[in-house]
Amino acid sequence: MRGKSFLLLLALSITGAGSYWVGAQTQSKPEKPNASANRQEAKNAPARTPDVHYVPTPPEVVDEMLRMANVRKEDVVYDLGSGDGRIVIAAAEKHGAHGVGIDIDPERIKEAEENARRAGVTHLVKFRNEDLFEADIHEATVVTLYLLERLNEKLRPKLLRELKPGTRIVSHAFRMGDWEPEKTADVDGRMVYFWTVPAKAAAPKQNAPPH
Repeated sequence: MRGKSFLLLLALSITGAGSYWVGAQTQSKPEKPNASANRQEAKNAPARTPDVHYVPTPPEVVDEMLRMANVRKEDVVYDLGSGDGRIVIAAAEKHGAHGVGIDIDPERIKEAEENARRAGVTHLVKFRNEDLFEADIHEATVVTLYLLERLNEKLRPKLLRELKPGTRIVSHAFRMGDWEPEKTADVDGRMVYFWTVPAKAAAPKQNAPPH
């Protein structure tokens, strides 16, 4: 009897251990405490590393950029690398213009949208979380920039290709290579540069085929 009792206890012990092991294997692993935060952080991260570290344009420079571009109510102002949205918001508040801010950093977009709500101009401005080198900008009548000279030069072919003749371009602090600005202004030591998109060059005429 003792032998049978021992064998029975041993069998129950093995069966119990096996059941526990199977249960442990089928249980989902507990989520690490910071996993959710990591996913949210990844969602809010830029699509790629921004080309420049965001530095706000001073209000007096914003005013000069909009003045130099002669922004009016009928304009559509695109700010490429719009940061907290201050340029297009000022264009809407002070000139009644529509505006579009484009920035690769989703955190900057959220900040700009909140600033637009506070300013009461959400009916005039919008913000797009996009790469400025890939964004559709053909509707702009005014483009504002605060990038770097090498980025302005890289952007120049896109501006000339996609923007309508007569579109005004204003850059804070940085020129655009050998494209000479039409106007400049010094605002307390900060330079502002202005260009106008020229008329498109006419395509060369094809020679008529011989008869």
